[in-house]
Amino acid sequence: MGSLGVLRNTTMVCVPLMRHSVEQMVGDMYQAKIEGADLVELRLDCLKEFNPQRDLQTLLRNKPLPVAVVYRPKWEGGLYDGDENSRLEALLLAKDLGAEYVDFELQVASDIMEKHNLNHRKNCKIIVSCFVDGITSLKEDLSHLVTRMQSTGADLIKLVTNATDITELSRIFHLLSHCQVPLIAYSTGERGLISQLLGPKFGGVFVYGSIEGNQVPGLPSLASLREAYGVENIDADTKVFGLISKPVSHSKGPILHNPTFRHVGFNGVYVPMFVDDLKQFFNVYESPDFAGYSVGIPYKEAVMEFCDEVHPLAQSIGAVNTIVKRHSDGKLVGYNTDCEASITAIEDALKARGLVNGEALLPSPITGKQFVLVGAGGAGRALSFGAKSRGASVTVFDIDYERAKALALAVSGEAIPFEALSNFQPEKGAVLANATPIGMHPNKDRIPVSEETLRDYSVVFDAVYTPRKTTLLKDAEAAGVITVSGVEMFLRQAVGQFNLFTGGKAPEEFMREIVLSKF
Repeated sequence: MGSLGVLRNTTMVCVPLMRHSVEQMVGDMYQAKIEGADLVELRLDCLKEFNPQRDLQTLLRNKPLPVAVVYRPKWEGGLYDGDENSRLEALLLAKDLGAEYVDFELQVASDIMEKHNLNHRKNCKIIVSCFVDGITSLKEDLSHLVTRMQSTGADLIKLVTNATDITELSRIFHLLSHCQVPLIAYSTGERGLISQLLGPKFGGVFVYGSIEGNQVPGLPSLASLREAYGVENIDADTKVFGLISKPVSHSKGPILHNPTFRHVGFNGVYVPMFVDDLKQFFNVYESPDFAGYSVGIPYKEAVMEFCDEVHPLAQSIGAVNTIVKRHSDGKLVGYNTDCEASITAIEDALKARGLVNGEALLPSPITGKQFVLVGAGGAGRALSFGAKSRGASVTVFDIDYERAKALALAVSGEAIPFEALSNFQPEKGAVLANATPIGMHPNKDRIPVSEETLRDYSVVFDAVYTPRKTTLLKDAEAAGVITVSGVEMFLRQAVGQFNLFTGGKAPEEFMREIVLSKF
């Protein structure tokens, strides 16, 4: 646990402005300042009918924040397709008019620096940039590229890559940690997101974010950088936690775990990790800096192979949703916090409505009930083992009938082919649990069972939590059935994860307040 609330890194939050008019760009500069940006990047190549003499005067005279001026040509991924000398003259004019940073591409940097004696400027810092389309295969090759950029005499260098796998980002982190010149380095796309979020940990100079109402594809919002991730608090000692999943953009974990880390004074950050290959991922991210993981779709079962140890409950379930890297020896230890989270959420909902089978001595309000499970993956396994432990009889449906049969066998239940689900008639008072992605954003309108059968259930649980109230839950409510949102399961399993991640006790009420206000 460490003290927070003071600036512990030198990373600046930068907002790229890519508007078509000077007036819009000036307005966005003020908006960026209101939202907490440290500087803005003016993309001149996005302006329509750009007049350097006129428009640069307007932009730089009205700037409320430091600016980095970029005039990106098409040959480097930008929009400018005109005379090269005119482009470079505009950038030099921006320097003379008071821009704090001016960006030149590596291809032209050496000549322009020498020709205009830019090594001896005072008030303007020169950024030399390069975009690598398809990351160079060897770390040494990227290092050579960085060395070439350094040799130009730049004040800062900027390297942008297009990551095809999250493991490629380790090279970015290595460069950030070892570069002799201030470095801006990150990868684009969903697989590259953590290179942005973790830049402050490894020494990145800028981290980029979008302002409200003007989202730049592939960038986190400025609000999320400040409020969810707290990038100003991230430093070299920050422990990294994250959700291993595919896809991962739906995750609400960062807006729950990160504020809670800060609330208790724990120096950690929780990020979404789009993982394609588990083996490669664990081989690359061996550092103790990467201290623990949540595990999501579709990896809760497969990830067990990569755990050095598995907690007995998770072992019996056959699914892991939490991994902690043990401090003493670096071993990966797998746990399952889904099981108790989901079952206690269902039990508490039944108890709140007084539906306890009329017998207070029963071990659980679901004892003796039929527990109809849709989905035999990781979340489904947790639900079924929890239901079995409470004395319910489990009926399993899964699109993979062999998988359904295997799970039913493990919990002494029954497997029924998925095709029969639409006409399936449950026992009166049964519990329905959806553990499939059916109904998840953006395909929100589907439900896994026949709407006509919903009134036969006493309670309907949906593991999907985006949206908070799924179509299944809305239909069940309309049928007069008790509903339990996946948000409740998410909260409870997150409390268990937080305890495992930090070795402390989660502030449950604080976490519940976040869930109720943000989800």
